[in-house]
Amino acid sequence: MVRHALLQLKPEKGRIGRNLEHLQQTLLGLRDEGVDVAVVPEAYPTGYFLQGGVRELALEAAELEDRLGAWHAAQYREPLDLVIGFYERDGGSYYNAAAYLELGGRGLVHLHRKIFLPTYGVFDEERFLDRGHELASFATRFGRAALLICEDFWHTVTATTVALQGAEIIYVPSASPARGFAGGAPANVERWATLARAVSGEHGLYVALASLVGSEAGKLMSGGSLIAGPEGEVLARAPEFEEAVLLADVDPGRIPPVRYDNPMLADLKAGLPLIFPELRRLVEEL
Repeated sequence: MVRHALLQLKPEKGRIGRNLEHLQQTLLGLRDEGVDVAVVPEAYPTGYFLQGGVRELALEAAELEDRLGAWHAAQYREPLDLVIGFYERDGGSYYNAAAYLELGGRGLVHLHRKIFLPTYGVFDEERFLDRGHELASFATRFGRAALLICEDFWHTVTATTVALQGAEIIYVPSASPARGFAGGAPANVERWATLARAVSGEHGLYVALASLVGSEAGKLMSGGSLIAGPEGEVLARAPEFEEAVLLADVDPGRIPPVRYDNPMLADLKAGLPLIFPELRRLVEEL
């Protein structure tokens, strides 16, 4: 079993030091829980709605790695894998990014830059950020994983791509303002649960969604973090609108028998050469 902690946290806008301290104290409080992987929401170190403030507050990936690595070596010490969303500065380019860090080990294992930047409704990302251009699964201590950030996951072709690359778990840092109050949970929270069940069930893998909470720029972040299993079931779910730590055990050994009984991914691999010419034609027409 691989114990996961999904950290549904509330950042203070622009206060990187304070937010990282809050993260570190939360992690220290989990030392006796045997956590292997902790997952932190999208843009947590700064808050999500920065707009032009991204240029002043974005971090280099190496800087984030150094700050968290130094804290880990001094105070935590036990091996810990950490997924964290943040605004990244790389030269003159700025990205909504997520890092997979192996603290006490290899350090930065993988960096994903958000591909789909929402610029509609309350969102304005593409005015201030560059798009990522890569999708890749990668090896961790616990098997193959992939990172997708918020709207990346709403386009199911991204999850399909990393599943075909061998991902056994998809980590999704998110910042999702609550919307659609027709009774019960906000509509976006239910939409996340529907997507997570559909993706995990179709591809026989785990989905771990960590979502921000708190109020930013007059918008209420919904929370509702969850983890879904390879048969398309929600294994655990956090409440809406409040900070929470969601603990869940992931069993990579479940994946082979589930995929054997429901070989959707194998069928997709077999059929991909049949549909690839049409996909290539569509790309050439863009």
